[in-house]
Amino acid sequence: MLPYLTRGRVAVGAALTLPPAVCAVLVPFRADMPDANTVLVLVVAVVAVAALGNRLAGALTALSAAVWFDFFLTRPYGQFTITDPADAITALLFLVVGIVISQLAARSRELKVIALTDDDYLAQIHHAARLAETSTSPHTVIDHVGRQLVGLLGLSGCRFEYGTLMGRPPRLEEDGTITWGDRCWDADRDGLPREELELRVFHNGHFYGRYMLQPAPGAAPPLAARLVAVTLANQAGAELDATGHAHA
Repeated sequence: MLPYLTRGRVAVGAALTLPPAVCAVLVPFRADMPDANTVLVLVVAVVAVAALGNRLAGALTALSAAVWFDFFLTRPYGQFTITDPADAITALLFLVVGIVISQLAARSRELKVIALTDDDYLAQIHHAARLAETSTSPHTVIDHVGRQLVGLLGLSGCRFEYGTLMGRPPRLEEDGTITWGDRCWDADRDGLPREELELRVFHNGHFYGRYMLQPAPGAAPPLAARLVAVTLANQAGAELDATGHAHA
């Protein structure tokens, strides 16, 4: 989360500083440069910030660019006023186009991130499956899956418990939801509970144990990550089942 937040702050800073800087650079050429060319230059700035940051940063850049376009590049210069109706229409159209383009650029970046994340999830599942095929001890697979869960879910720790269930901690369910007693915990809104939670390990209807997950402060894995965690736990269960480990 930290790199994402840092990148977001940088993008917002760029949204506030890049448009006036670009407009200031264009001031010496404003008398000879058509408005269409000026707008194209500013659109490049909008797309650059949207690609770096998020939707908010892109929209903020479009708004900032429209304001500073008015201030630096339309008459009367140096004022937040437009007297020429054509310039007013240009500024308004630029604002609309800038916002639309910024949202498309941000969406494109989000899809790229999703694709990369999905590839990483598949790689983790594949790695655990390959280890299960080659390992001679189920404990190797259990320990490896535990380490995967720490990174995948943003945990401060994880341990595996064999045998009978004890207590009623929050539980990560097969469908990626979290239940806590009789209520459903909204993990998408609130992240993981601060309490230690369990991820039960089953295979062929048999219970073999559970991973006890210790969330780090602020851990908020998306649903896809939680579903991958369940899949990894199931692979550990399959390995225990294949090696004839006693089940509860």
